[in-house]
Amino acid sequence: MSQKVLLTGKEVNIILHRLACQLIENHTHFKDTVLVGLQPRGSFVAERLKQILVKEYGIEDLKLGLLDITFFRDDFRRSSQHLEANKTTIDFVVEDKRVVFIDDVLYTGRSIRAALTAIQSFGRPAEVELLTLIDRRFSRHLPIQPNYRGRQVDAINEERVKVNWKENQGEDVVYLIK
Repeated sequence: MSQKVLLTGKEVNIILHRLACQLIENHTHFKDTVLVGLQPRGSFVAERLKQILVKEYGIEDLKLGLLDITFFRDDFRRSSQHLEANKTTIDFVVEDKRVVFIDDVLYTGRSIRAALTAIQSFGRPAEVELLTLIDRRFSRHLPIQPNYRGRQVDAINEERVKVNWKENQGEDVVYLIK
């Protein structure tokens, strides 16, 4: 198994800043917008984006929630692996809000489908958008596309994309694993 660096830590940082600017362009003051990181891996992207938006762009009262989709997945009972749920932390109502789902890698689209179902427990959003650090565009099983994408990757066959974060792997780097 070999791995190739797709994005260095510096490139990840640049992409996160670009994504933050795109969010500002479309949501300006974030009054009716909430960010929702998909657990577990989307939480790292979401937290970083929140830091950038608050500290560097002065966005005030930015709401960020973390959504666990484990038991909403359509493959939940098909896996031989024991799945562990993560914690959902949403302390606001999403009714009539613009919700931006945030995840690290968009692969088949099944996680996003599960997130669309799971978010209904917190109200009916006015609109839902998707932000993803990596878009594996040739791997989709469902017709789901990101509104905001950091990098598009054409991973094929058995290739995988692995995103490491300082917070849990000690480095910010994105690998293509063959």
